[in-house]
Formats: sequence, structure tokens, C-alpha cells
Amino acid sequence: MTVSVKVEDGSKLELAQNLASVLGVPLAEAEECHSEYQVVFSTEKTTLRRYAKGKSIESYVDFVSGAKAHRRKFGGGKGQLIAKAVGLNKASRLRILDATAGMGGDAFVLASLGCSVTMAERSPIVYELLRDGLSRAGEYAEHSDPELLTIIKRMHLLASDSLELRSERLCDSPQVVYLDPMFPLRTKSAEVKKEMRFFHDLVGADDDSDSLLEVALNLAENRVVVKRPKTASFLAGKEPDYQLAGKSNRFDIYPIKAFEK
Repeated sequence: MTVSVKVEDGSKLELAQNLASVLGVPLAEAEECHSEYQVVFSTEKTTLRRYAKGKSIESYVDFVSGAKAHRRKFGGGKGQLIAKAVGLNKASRLRILDATAGMGGDAFVLASLGCSVTMAERSPIVYELLRDGLSRAGEYAEHSDPELLTIIKRMHLLASDSLELRSERLCDSPQVVYLDPMFPLRTKSAEVKKEMRFFHDLVGADDDSDSLLEVALNLAENRVVVKRPKTASFLAGKEPDYQLAGKSNRFDIYPIKAFEK
């Protein structure tokens, strides 16, 4: 897989240069792209484009419209399985560390339910897509959607490998650590959602995900929640205290009282 960085908005030149430096690639200058993936800093948003067979498709983080906005409005509130998994009730406001932030979907759900969510993301590209999505959502919400602005202000982004996270890097000790490590794809590309295909290509399977559980158990005050495909093995082979299962995924719950810190 090859990646390049292109800037179309001069005001974002420094951001593009920083990302290119981290990735060890030059800024693309020509209109034609010779890499499979390209991060494009445009005036409207930052996108990840994939080029194949003469065509391009793109992915970006959107908290204002689309699937994330629809789930915010019609997802079922605190009756959702994820809310039950982290231990939300009618009165609770939890501090959550999403140690595998990805494209921010679950973090946004939890923030919309009143939680304060710190998102840790180690991929420089995914981090930049998330940073841009949060920035755009904040700018829009400040003028048009006070409720969304409140949600975005509950979301805090860290450029960090969660395996290296220590409590001193966090403003507040998390009550819950949430893990959704990457799982190998088992279906052909045509059957996989665009965003998921992009994400797998960029970060690959989280081969070190078993080590995340031990880190999480040392950081969380109340519980660790691991999202897994319904038939997947337990993370690190450690059986949870209990599970909540949906149609295709399940949540493995590890109360901290059951483990020695």
C-alpha cells in the first residue's frame, strides 16, 4: 500500500507538511496521483481517497450528517447495547477512555449520551481525519446546533498508542476503558463497507490487541468493555465476567473489582 499527501488549501499547508513528515512521504504536487491512497487537505474537509482502476472513492469523518448524525437522533438513547455495556443509567455521566478510537463512531455515541470521552488514536492518518471531523463539527455546531456543540466538547482527542498510555497523560482517570480492536476481514472487498476497507488497509489487524487488555485493566476505575465480533475469541484469552450480545457483535465486560490492579 502506498500513501501520499496533497494540500489544496494553502491555510492547511502546515497540517499537510506535518502529516507528510510523520509518514515519511513528500507532498504530492501534480494533479495525477500515483499512490493507492492519498490524504487530501481541501478547503471543505480532509479526506482519504483510494485510487483503483481509474476511479477514486473517499472517506472522511462526519459528525454533522450521515450515519453518525442519524444514530445520534434515532439510535435508541441509553437503551442501546453500548450504553448498557459501559454501565450508563438515567443519572450517570461517565468518564470514558476509548483506547481504539478509529473513526470516532462509538465515541460519538457515548458523548451524545452524556459521557466525557477521551479518544486515543495511534494512526497519524486516522488521527488527522478525526481531528478535522471534530473541528468541522465544532465550527458548524457553534452557529447552528447548540446540542451538537455540547457533544463535541465532551470529546477529547489524543495522538497516542494506547499501549503506551499512562494515567498521567489523562486529565481524569477513566471510569471505563472501551476497546474495539481491529479484527481481520473475512469477506471480499465488494462486500465490505468503504470505511472499514480503508481502515483495515491503513492500520491492518491489531496484532498487539491482546496487550491492550492489561493496559486497560490498569487504567480503568470501574470496568473495561471490549467490543468483539459475536463469534470471536476473548481478548488475551481472558474470559469476561459477563457479556451483552447483539446481532453481529458482542460486548465483553470486565469489572475492575474482579481483578487486582
